[in-house]
Amino acid sequence: MAGSRLELIDPAPGPVLLVGPRAGDDLSGFDPVQTVVVQGFRPDHDAIAARGFRVRATFEETEIAAAVVFLPRARAQAHARIAAAARRLPEGAPLWIDGQKTDGVDSVLREMRALAPVDRVQSRAHGKIFRVTVPAGDWLPPGWTGAETVVGGGFVTAPGVFSADGPDPASEMLAAHLPDRMPTRVVDLGAGWGWLAAQVLARPGVEALHLVEADHDALACARRNVTDPRAQFHWADALTFRLPDPVNGVVMNPPFHQTRAADPHLGARFIRAAAGLLTGAGRLWMVANRHLPYEPVLREHFTDVAEIGGDTRFKVLTATGAGRAGRRR
Repeated sequence: MAGSRLELIDPAPGPVLLVGPRAGDDLSGFDPVQTVVVQGFRPDHDAIAARGFRVRATFEETEIAAAVVFLPRARAQAHARIAAAARRLPEGAPLWIDGQKTDGVDSVLREMRALAPVDRVQSRAHGKIFRVTVPAGDWLPPGWTGAETVVGGGFVTAPGVFSADGPDPASEMLAAHLPDRMPTRVVDLGAGWGWLAAQVLARPGVEALHLVEADHDALACARRNVTDPRAQFHWADALTFRLPDPVNGVVMNPPFHQTRAADPHLGARFIRAAAGLLTGAGRLWMVANRHLPYEPVLREHFTDVAEIGGDTRFKVLTATGAGRAGRRR
């Protein structure tokens, strides 16, 4: 753990709770037997579990002596993580908070100094770590509880999920360009909190719709938002998800970054995954930012590719002939 901010953490006298570590974080200073990890993003969850840690998708009541909160990008989610960890700690216990400057660690540090004793502030690797000594009583603002939000149409969202304030404009554009009648078996790849799935199910033809989402909180919202019995929910990495039988339709608004930096390769991997789910006659509908170069990737995996809508910001693409592109060469 040399060189990591985590090496600055004092050993705890008992079980430690880690909230939100990513797969690439160096956790070698923590004893897997004495550590409980909360991580709801499926690829990170599985990678950390493979290293021998007990990993949970959500918070559970358990006795802990110290906690480490890894700050996410979304401020509301950061507050919710801090509050959830603090509620499980006794008075006087150490609550460590670690984050990058780009994720707002300086702002959180200022907030915490106004609420509780803070010390051991250390800067390293474009970020900071600091220790909070948990006070007695209810010391955190009530707005830090991580309460759900109800957005347009009565959809429930949670802090930190993608487009938590309402339907993403790209998804709205994709829904507007879907056909009047959908295929019988459809996968919503990267389904989020279920808005697009609800639009798909509103069209005739669908017999089964699989919502695939790696974010456990988002999928929990989707279960509440989409109550149609044709919907099936999968907490899974969209890039590796498979079904026993192929489907004849995929819809998706793939992410194009996992950090603040754009990564077109992520969307390309979604395209590859979609092709692996479809029959040869099945069809993909997807939306993407106008500047992202997805057409060449689509042509690698599908024989027929077309743009069917868009504007200066987004483009709606459709493709069919999965698995035949290689035979065409």
